Amino acid sequence: MQIEILRTLSELENIADEWNQLLEKSANNVPFLRHEYLTTWWGTLGGGEWQSGELYIVLARNETGELIGIAPLFLTKNLAGQDALMFLGSIEISDYLDLIVAEEVLLEFVEGLLEHLTSPDAPPWEVLDWYNLLDDSPTLPTLEAGAKKLGLNYSLEKLQPSPRISLASDWEEYLLGIQGKQRREIRRKVRRAEGFYVPVEWYTVEDEDKLDDEIDAFLDLMAHDSEKDAFLTEVMRSQMRTSVHTAFREGWLQLSFLTVGDEKAAAYLNFDYANQIWVYNSGINFKFNELSPGWVLLAYLIEWAIDNGREYFDMMRGDEIYKYRFGGVDRFVMRAQIRR
Repeated sequence: MQIEILRTLSELENIADEWNQLLEKSANNVPFLRHEYLTTWWGTLGGGEWQSGELYIVLARNETGELIGIAPLFLTKNLAGQDALMFLGSIEISDYLDLIVAEEVLLEFVEGLLEHLTSPDAPPWEVLDWYNLLDDSPTLPTLEAGAKKLGLNYSLEKLQPSPRISLASDWEEYLLGIQGKQRREIRRKVRRAEGFYVPVEWYTVEDEDKLDDEIDAFLDLMAHDSEKDAFLTEVMRSQMRTSVHTAFREGWLQLSFLTVGDEKAAAYLNFDYANQIWVYNSGINFKFNELSPGWVLLAYLIEWAIDNGREYFDMMRGDEIYKYRFGGVDRFVMRAQIRR
């Protein structure tokens, strides 16, 4: 296994195709590890989450030069002020992160990675501080074993639940799989919306020429919530706008709106990737609360996902009650740390 280090954006940009091809074969093929997503994230350091950082991306190639592993890292001060190597994408706006490597070579890659990072060739660091690994990631036990082999201190912390809905073969079967009271409530809310005195409709953005206007509308809906409004700094708005354009260009954006008459009442910004829907963010116009527009749009989107053969509807991080009422089952995101 040959180790190669990328320290500049131009070097990173040169391996886009190799990167994404390896991700598709990796144990955790998630949209937040796509090359285009992480280069967009790096452009604003996560919408201003980080003040500074240096790229330190570790690649591993086999004897024929084939890319077999990627540790997408950057060097920064972590939240405790320590010199840390962290995942690109950390922490707030990338729900799932991991190493990019096929499971059959994971052990070899992790051992080689840790040997490199503890060698004199690596930059000085106090901690490998890796957030947002899924609890079922094979990286976690492999990382623990690799750390133990080198006499390093390993710790693991549970961060947040991340509910996911397993989709049935049809809408009625899906409804039968959730709690009876909630099943009746979904049907009631959808019927009320469909019988409203002005048309209640939904659509997904498909016209790139209208995308900027639709992004503006989505951000306006997000800003109805005071916490989300505070989150939407100028640099975060720029980050989200660029991410939406990137996902649209690459073919995995699902930006959907519920309209009441000629007004937008709710929206979901999702990723349609790897045969599942990943719910990234949402916005509600509280003027239409009587119609429960967020729930109605979510029901339509789940039905669409079922009709189009998607396997999961991932509600991602957070324990909001509606995620469970629609059938979400908890997974958890973890934080792994390694110290010398």
